[in-house]
Amino acid sequence: MKILALAAVAALSMASVAMADPVKGVWKTQVDDGAYAYVNIAPCGAKICGVISRTFNSGGEYKSPNIGKQLVWDMEPSGGKAYRNGKIWQPSTDKIYSSKMDLDGDTLFVKGCIGPFCKKQTWNRVK
Repeated sequence: MKILALAAVAALSMASVAMADPVKGVWKTQVDDGAYAYVNIAPCGAKICGVISRTFNSGGEYKSPNIGKQLVWDMEPSGGKAYRNGKIWQPSTDKIYSSKMDLDGDTLFVKGCIGPFCKKQTWNRVK
Protein backbone atom coordinates (compact mmCIF):
# COMPACT_ATOMS: atom_id res chain seq x y z
CA MET A 1 0.00 0.00 0.00
CA LYS A 2 2.84 2.41 0.86
CA ILE A 3 4.57 1.64 -2.43
CA LEU A 4 1.39 2.38 -4.37
CA ALA A 5 0.96 5.71 -2.55
CA LEU A 6 4.59 6.67 -3.21
CA ALA A 7 4.21 5.77 -6.90
CA ALA A 8 1.11 7.98 -7.14
CA VAL A 9 2.92 10.92 -5.52
CA ALA A 10 5.90 10.46 -7.87
CA ALA A 11 3.62 10.32 -10.92
CA LEU A 12 1.81 13.50 -9.87
CA SER A 13 5.12 15.28 -9.28
CA MET A 14 6.39 14.31 -12.72
CA ALA A 15 3.12 15.38 -14.34
CA SER A 16 3.27 18.82 -12.75
CA VAL A 17 6.87 19.28 -13.93
CA ALA A 18 5.92 18.16 -17.45
CA MET A 19 3.02 20.63 -17.45
CA ALA A 20 5.20 23.56 -16.29
CA ASP A 21 5.12 26.18 -19.03
CA PRO A 22 8.54 27.10 -20.46
CA VAL A 23 7.70 30.83 -20.41
CA LYS A 24 7.10 30.76 -16.65
CA GLY A 25 9.63 32.90 -14.78
CA VAL A 26 10.90 36.44 -14.40
CA TRP A 27 11.58 38.52 -17.52
CA LYS A 28 13.39 41.84 -17.97
CA THR A 29 11.60 44.17 -20.39
CA GLN A 30 13.33 46.58 -22.74
CA VAL A 31 13.74 50.17 -21.65
CA ASP A 32 10.61 52.21 -22.42
CA ASP A 33 10.46 55.91 -21.59
CA GLY A 34 13.65 55.64 -19.51
CA ALA A 35 12.59 52.67 -17.37
CA TYR A 36 12.31 48.89 -17.48
CA ALA A 37 10.65 46.25 -15.37
CA TYR A 38 10.92 42.69 -14.18
CA VAL A 39 7.74 40.84 -15.07
CA ASN A 40 6.74 37.61 -13.33
CA ILE A 41 5.12 35.39 -15.99
CA ALA A 42 2.98 32.52 -14.69
CA PRO A 43 -0.12 30.51 -15.57
CA CYS A 44 -3.46 32.10 -14.66
CA GLY A 45 -5.91 29.30 -15.24
CA ALA A 46 -5.32 27.85 -18.71
CA LYS A 47 -3.73 31.09 -19.90
CA ILE A 48 -0.53 33.02 -19.21
CA CYS A 49 -0.31 36.31 -17.31
CA GLY A 50 2.47 38.65 -16.23
CA VAL A 51 2.72 41.01 -13.27
CA ILE A 52 5.31 43.76 -12.74
CA SER A 53 7.47 42.70 -9.80
CA ARG A 54 10.34 45.24 -9.84
CA THR A 55 11.10 48.50 -11.68
CA PHE A 56 14.34 50.23 -12.67
CA ASN A 57 15.47 53.51 -14.24
CA SER A 58 18.84 55.19 -14.83
CA GLY A 59 19.21 55.65 -11.05
CA GLY A 60 18.67 51.95 -10.34
CA GLU A 61 15.76 50.14 -8.75
CA TYR A 62 12.86 52.32 -7.66
CA LYS A 63 9.37 51.81 -6.27
CA SER A 64 7.08 52.53 -9.22
CA PRO A 65 3.34 52.70 -8.61
CA ASN A 66 3.11 50.04 -11.35
CA ILE A 67 4.61 47.31 -9.16
CA GLY A 68 2.00 44.60 -8.70
CA LYS A 69 0.02 45.64 -11.77
CA GLN A 70 -0.77 43.17 -14.50
CA LEU A 71 1.21 43.81 -17.69
CA VAL A 72 0.25 40.68 -19.68
CA TRP A 73 -3.00 38.70 -19.52
CA ASP A 74 -5.14 36.20 -21.45
CA MET A 75 -2.11 34.91 -23.39
CA GLU A 76 -2.95 31.48 -24.84
CA PRO A 77 -0.29 28.83 -25.45
CA SER A 78 -0.64 27.98 -29.14
CA GLY A 79 1.79 25.15 -29.69
CA GLY A 80 5.53 25.03 -29.57
CA LYS A 81 6.75 28.08 -27.73
CA ALA A 82 4.22 30.53 -29.18
CA TYR A 83 1.55 32.46 -27.28
CA ARG A 84 -1.33 34.28 -28.92
CA ASN A 85 -4.57 36.23 -28.34
CA GLY A 86 -3.32 38.03 -25.25
CA LYS A 87 -3.29 41.62 -24.09
CA ILE A 88 -0.36 43.76 -22.98
CA TRP A 89 -0.38 47.11 -21.21
CA GLN A 90 2.22 49.78 -21.94
CA PRO A 91 2.55 51.80 -18.71
CA SER A 92 4.28 54.80 -20.37
CA THR A 93 1.26 55.43 -22.63
CA ASP A 94 -1.45 53.66 -20.58
CA LYS A 95 -2.49 51.82 -23.76
CA ILE A 96 -3.58 48.18 -24.07
CA TYR A 97 -2.44 46.26 -27.14
CA SER A 98 -3.51 42.92 -28.61
CA SER A 99 -0.42 40.83 -28.09
CA LYS A 100 1.52 37.72 -28.95
CA MET A 101 4.78 36.27 -27.66
CA ASP A 102 7.34 33.86 -29.07
CA LEU A 103 9.88 32.13 -26.85
CA ASP A 104 13.39 31.22 -27.99
CA GLY A 105 15.45 29.90 -25.10
CA ASP A 106 15.95 32.76 -22.66
CA THR A 107 14.62 35.37 -25.09
CA LEU A 108 10.95 36.35 -25.35
CA PHE A 109 9.81 38.28 -28.41
CA VAL A 110 6.74 40.36 -27.52
CA LYS A 111 4.56 42.17 -30.06
CA GLY A 112 1.54 44.34 -29.34
CA CYS A 113 -0.81 45.98 -31.84
CA ILE A 114 -3.64 48.48 -31.83
CA GLY A 115 -5.18 48.16 -35.28
CA PRO A 116 -2.38 48.38 -37.85
CA PHE A 117 0.05 50.02 -35.40
CA CYS A 118 2.40 47.56 -33.70
CA LYS A 119 5.30 47.75 -31.25
CA LYS A 120 7.87 45.06 -30.49
CA GLN A 121 10.14 44.35 -27.56
CA THR A 122 12.69 41.66 -26.77
CA TRP A 123 12.65 40.50 -23.16
CA ASN A 124 15.37 38.46 -21.47
CA ARG A 125 14.95 35.86 -18.75
CA VAL A 126 16.27 36.95 -15.33
CA LYS A 127 18.42 34.26 -13.76
